[in-house]
Amino acid sequence: MASRSAAQRDSRESRNGTPHLDAVSLAIIEQLQEDGRRPYAAIGKAVGLSEAAVRQRVQKLLDQGVMQIVAVTDPLTVGFRRQAMVGVNVEGDVESIAEALTDMSEVEYVVMTAGSFDILAEIVCEDDDHLLDVINKRIRALPGVRSTESFVYLKLKKQTYMWGTR
Repeated sequence: MASRSAAQRDSRESRNGTPHLDAVSLAIIEQLQEDGRRPYAAIGKAVGLSEAAVRQRVQKLLDQGVMQIVAVTDPLTVGFRRQAMVGVNVEGDVESIAEALTDMSEVEYVVMTAGSFDILAEIVCEDDDHLLDVINKRIRALPGVRSTESFVYLKLKKQTYMWGTR
C-alpha cells in the first residue's frame, strides 16, 4: 500500500500546474540521466521499488512530459558539420516567431529571452550553405523578424544533460 500512496502523491500537480515529483521519482530521473538504458530492475533496486512500479513511474513521467529518453548524438559524426546560435530580434508577437522556429527541422533549441535578443535559436546544419539558407531564406523571411545575429560554433567544449534534479 505504501507504493500506491506514493504513486498517488506523485501524480498530483503543484500550485503552478507542473507535476509534483516526490523523492522516488526524482531518484528514478537521476538514474536514467546517468544511463537511459539502465534496466528497470536495477533502478528499482536503487530506489526501493519493484521493477513494475518503476516501469509505471517512468511511463507516467514520459506521459506528463517531465522527461524524454532519447539518444543524444554528436552532430559532427552524423553529418551535421555546422552549428550556430542565432539571436533574433522581433517586432510584434515574439511567441509566433518562436513557434515558427520550432517548426523548422534544423532548429534544435528555442528560448524566448530578456536582453539583447528576443529569441535564441540553436541551429544544426550539414554545412555553411545549409546554414545560410536557413538563416537568410527562412528565418529572416518570417514576418516580424527585425534582425538576426549568428554565432557560429567553432568547437563544442561541453554539452551535457546531467544537471540532475533539485
